[in-house]
Amino acid sequence: MNNLINNIKNEMKKVIVGQEELIDSLLIGLIANGHILVEGVPGLAKTTAINALAQALGIEFKRIQFTPDLLPSDITGTEIYNPKSGEFSIKKTGFYKFITCR
Repeated sequence: MNNLINNIKNEMKKVIVGQEELIDSLLIGLIANGHILVEGVPGLAKTTAINALAQALGIEFKRIQFTPDLLPSDITGTEIYNPKSGEFSIKKTGFYKFITCR
């Protein structure tokens, strides 16, 4: 597994320079089977890094462009409290259903 991770990192480093923490974070999220939200100011190679990871893995890359009126909950869904049961549940959005069904 270590060789596979190093091979992916080396492929990404051919395209991304000086973003070791970003590359490591992307791989940790991938290995942990988690979701990855990459945030930052323009020009930090966020899209390029994700694209390089997708190419290194041989998978398709798609991107959602956030705008000032788009909130993370528009993608992930909203946690709703049910006072009768005392539990939270997630109300999934159309984006969430689209992303997870692809």
